[in-house]
Amino acid sequence: MRCIAVMNQKGGCGKTTTAVNLAGALAERGEKTLLIDLDPQAHATLALGCAIGEEPSLLDVLEGRATVEQSVIAAPGSIWLLPATQDLAEFEEFSARLIHPERVLAAALDAAEGVFDVAILDCPPRADGVLTKNALRASTIAVLVVETGAFALQGALHARRILGEVQGEETRPPRLRVLATLFDRRLKLAREILVALQARFGDALFETVIRHSARLREAAALGAPVQLVDAACGAASDFAALAEEVEREEAMRETPSSAAEPPVRLSSPAH
Repeated sequence: MRCIAVMNQKGGCGKTTTAVNLAGALAERGEKTLLIDLDPQAHATLALGCAIGEEPSLLDVLEGRATVEQSVIAAPGSIWLLPATQDLAEFEEFSARLIHPERVLAAALDAAEGVFDVAILDCPPRADGVLTKNALRASTIAVLVVETGAFALQGALHARRILGEVQGEETRPPRLRVLATLFDRRLKLAREILVALQARFGDALFETVIRHSARLREAAALGAPVQLVDAACGAASDFAALAEEVEREEAMRETPSSAAEPPVRLSSPAH
């Protein structure tokens, strides 16, 4: 199973929006897609309109009381969701009693091998916590989400350092990719930050850019991925382009990467 961690050091960068709508775009392409909510604020769970009562959640999986297959629920957009609740914050304390607490999720996902095609892991807005480290050690790709706004690079570079520590400890570490979000081409600052991202991250930067879109906020309010809310809108087009690029990345995983830096691509104009 391919696993993609979506991360950053700060909130408000479009991280959960990216995780939910990338999951929706991959599901739309026929992938059996699992979205894992690793944030104790449970924003991905809420963004899909799911409320958890007595059912098992991610915390039960991490603490060994349930398996991934026992805990997933069907969510809008043909997404399978491993939900979170605020109780997930308890894992920080529980993990202190484990020898390798950062490897629990990887083991749980190994047990579900063959059930899903791809897993999208929505990390909490803390790159150095045990939950994010679980996500990184379970993943083949780490997507660093960077908003094209003021101070965005600071959080991105800190998260990049955390990822570097994980890469140094693993025999097959996740590969870094960077995604620019909340882009508004009308703003000079946004255009300058996009250029800075290209200069700083080079070919690790996805060609696709996720534009600022009211449709994405509307989709979250309606509890569905944007593909269900308005399949013809610019945001749906952006995430379709990102899903295609992710699949191409995975297909080329075993081949040497090109030395050429790909251009940043903007998909069709927003509706």
